This record gives sequence, structure tokens and C-alpha cells, in this order.
Amino acid sequence: MDFGIVLQTDPPAREVVRLMKAAEDQGFRYGWTFDSCVLWQEPFVIYSQILAATSSMIVGPMVTSPATRDWSVMASTFATLNDMYGNRTICGIGRGDSAHRVVGKPPSTLATLRECMHTVKELAEGREVTMNDKAVRIPWIRDGRLEMWMAGYGPKALKMVGEHADGFILQCADPAIARWTIGSVREAARAAGRDPRGITICLAAPAYVGEDLPHQREQLRWFGGMVGNHVADLVSRYGDSGPVPHELTDYIRERQGYDYAHHGKAGNPSTDFVPDEIVDRFCLLGPASAHVDRLEELKELGVDQFSLYLMHDDREQTLAAYGEQVVSKLG
Repeated sequence: MDFGIVLQTDPPAREVVRLMKAAEDQGFRYGWTFDSCVLWQEPFVIYSQILAATSSMIVGPMVTSPATRDWSVMASTFATLNDMYGNRTICGIGRGDSAHRVVGKPPSTLATLRECMHTVKELAEGREVTMNDKAVRIPWIRDGRLEMWMAGYGPKALKMVGEHADGFILQCADPAIARWTIGSVREAARAAGRDPRGITICLAAPAYVGEDLPHQREQLRWFGGMVGNHVADLVSRYGDSGPVPHELTDYIRERQGYDYAHHGKAGNPSTDFVPDEIVDRFCLLGPASAHVDRLEELKELGVDQFSLYLMHDDREQTLAAYGEQVVSKLG
């Protein structure tokens, strides 16, 4: 199993770079960041510094979206970083949540997301595409490579992952939800004539190593609120008795609203509706041995990479514990 770290690009940027370097030293192969350039600093600027400070870490957004940048700009940015540092970038992408909503935009449609993934990948790898009825190719790219890993929860999104994406990002560590989503992706891949094993499965969730479970829950409750934003869209589309597992939908009944000013942060006041049970199921808590047990279960379900969100008050200890007691066993 590969391991990654997910950070917000809060200033100062040098702290983000330092933590990424520390993660690589602990055996983490992937470095991801949020991508909401109003809420945090612009990640693609910081990626250049992360790539320069690390030797082999693969870097990218978890996740970007079709509506935040012109697609040719996005492709050229990835391709430039790859040319400088040796094909060490990756594109995690979804319909758009915080980056869209804070500037008054709705999430992109799945059709737009599919077109964006195709266009950005083709351009970043040096092939020609049609944009606005014009043939476009980036002429200086040689041997470019950019994998597109798509995030999603709903049936239509999972079908699109299986049909078009290089990887699947599930932002939740619940085994029941992982089983359903991974199964849906693989079924769609088979139906499309693709090899399901060719789609990398990445599971991302907060992790906190320690013994004080009540404190850990309070520090990670924000994640249930973040996932709830996506789930609320699914419930509005499919209803609470639709095909989406009840493990993913039941808990949002008490959800009142959401303030993106506290998005992804410990103590988020918009997440009071998230019960302890959801925190325990969606996140990884407790001693390192409990993390190993859950990750072994997820690995059996087909998870290829676990990327941990490191937004809580004991980041250094959790990072070190993972390097010494988790990555060394499962990596």
C-alpha cells in the first residue's frame, strides 16, 4: 500500500513544504493539497517548492475542479512542473465544492468534468485536442505523463470513474462505503471494456494517532461536515432511500448549513450535527495498531493508497507514528 499526506496550503507556504519533506522522509510517496485559492494560498505555486525540496514525491491537488482554471492553463502548469521535475505530478479532480461555492459557482456537471479530464490529460501528455472548435496542442511537451484521479460518491460519478479515470479518490475510511464505491467503479470499468485493476484506488481520510479518543473525535469532526456537503447533493438528487448506502446519508438529517470559512479545520462550528459514530467510521483514530487494523481491512477491499488528512493539533506525532508503525508495516 502506498501512503500520501493531504494538507491545506495555509501560510506560511514554507511550513507546507517542510511537512511534505518530513512526510517523504517517513516513507510517504504522495503529497496532496486542497485546492481552493480563495480560502488558502495558490497550490500550484507551492508545488514547485515541494518538488524541489523532495526527491521522488508525487504531488498534486486533492482535488481541483473544471471551473477554477482554463483547461489549457491547467494542462500547461502540470506539464511545466513535470518537465522541471520529471513527471512527478498527478491531478486529483472532482465536480468542485469549496473552490466553487465561495465564489458563487455551483459544482460542475459530470459531462463537463469528463470533458475536462480528457482535455487536460491529452494536452499535458503532448497530444492534440479540440478546444472551442480549434485544434490545440502544446508543442514543447516531450514524454509527458499525467494521471487523472477522480473523486466522487454517487452512482453516476462512480460509473464515470470506471469508464474514464486513471484512479479513484474516496474521501472516507468507512469499509462499508469503500466496498460499495470500489465495487461500483470496478463494475463500470468491466462494462466499459477496461481492466478494473488498472484503476488505482486511493482512500483519503483524517488520521490521528493517540489514546485520547474524545479529544481526537473533536479534532476530526470537521471531516464529517466536509463529506456531508457532497452527501447533501446526493440526497437532493437520489433521495434518502436511493442507491447511495445509508452509512453515507443517514447522518446528515440534522445538517443545518455550512460555513466555508472553517472548511477542513478542527473546531469547525458547522459540524455539530456529526455524531461520534461517524467520526469513528469515516476517520482513523486511536493507537497506531488500530490504524494498521483498519488499513489492512481496506487493503483487502482493494485500496492501493491511503492518504491522510493532517489537520489537527498533533500533526508531528501522528506523522512520525505513521512512519514508524504504519507505513513500515503496510508500505
